[in-house]
Amino acid sequence: MQVHGQKIVVLGTGGTIAGTASAADDNIGYTAAQVGVEQLLHAVPGLQAASGGSLVAEQIAQLDSKDMEFSVWGALAQRCASALADPDVRGVVITHGTDTLEETAWFLQSVLDAHKPVVLTCAMRPATALVPDGPQNLLDAVAVATTPGARGVVVVAAGAVHCAQRVQKVHPYRVDAFSSGDAGPLGWVEEGAVRLVKNWPSGQSKQALLAMKNIASCVQWPRVEVVLSYAGATGALVDSLVRDGVQGIVVAATGNGTIHRALEGALLRAQAAGVRVVRSTRCPEGQILPKPGDTFADSRGLSAVKARISLMLELLA
Repeated sequence: MQVHGQKIVVLGTGGTIAGTASAADDNIGYTAAQVGVEQLLHAVPGLQAASGGSLVAEQIAQLDSKDMEFSVWGALAQRCASALADPDVRGVVITHGTDTLEETAWFLQSVLDAHKPVVLTCAMRPATALVPDGPQNLLDAVAVATTPGARGVVVVAAGAVHCAQRVQKVHPYRVDAFSSGDAGPLGWVEEGAVRLVKNWPSGQSKQALLAMKNIASCVQWPRVEVVLSYAGATGALVDSLVRDGVQGIVVAATGNGTIHRALEGALLRAQAAGVRVVRSTRCPEGQILPKPGDTFADSRGLSAVKARISLMLELLA
C-alpha cells in the first residue's frame, strides 16, 4: 500500500518507560505505568522533528506489562490494524513494559498484516531515573518507523532492532536486556539511521484477516497453559489442568525436546483426552530438531510463551 502521509501513531500501554520512583537514583523501586504517553513524547527533545511529520499519541492502556491482559491485546491489535489501513499513517510505535513485550510482539506479528512498521519499544529504567533509557529508545523507534521500506512487527531497545519471532528478554536489570539469540538482531539504529543486516519481517495478510475477525468476535480466549520439564517432574499438574478444562498445553522441554517420563505420560493422557499439546525447549538458543515419529507437535522454533500464543490463535480459529 502506498503511504501518502507522514503521520506516526504512538500507542501507550504503560510499563517501566512510563514508571516513576521517589528518587532519581532508584532504578528498581519504581511504580510502572504512571506517566501518560503524550507526556513521554513531550519530554524527548527532537522527537517531533525526527518523526518527519506529526506524532499522534493515544493511550490504549496504562499497566505494568506483567499484568498484560487479552483484552488489551485485542484493543491494541484492532487499533494497529486501523492505523495500518490509513494511507496517512507511515507507521505505528507502541510503548510497552519489558516483561511481556516479546509476547505482545509475537501476538501482533501473528494477527496483523503489517505492510508498514509496527515498532514496540520500552525501557529498563523509569522515566524519573538519573539517566533514563526510554527517551533514546523512543527516538530510535521513531527512526525505524520512518525508515523507507520498513515493515513488520519489530522491537527496538538499546540500539538494536529485533524481529518479533526471536526477541526475548534475557536479563532482569541491565539496559541491554533483549536478545534474538543465535539468530541475531535485524539491525541497529545508529545516530538516527537504521543499518539492517537482515530483511524486514513480512506481514500475515490472509491469516491476519481471519485472526482479526476471530479476535473481534471472541468472548473468551482459549485456555492454554505452559508446563516445564525438569528433574523429578511429575504429571500431577498436567492431570489437574485436564480436569480443570484446559484446552492446550505447551511443554518447555529439556534439550532437543526431551521430557521427563512421568510428565510425558501425563501429556500423552492429556492429548488422548483431546487437549492440544505442543513441545518447545527450555534452551535459550537454537530450536528443536524434530524426528520421525515424534509424539507431540513442534513449536517450530518458538519459545514456550510464544508457542502458547500461536496455539491460542489456532484454537480460536
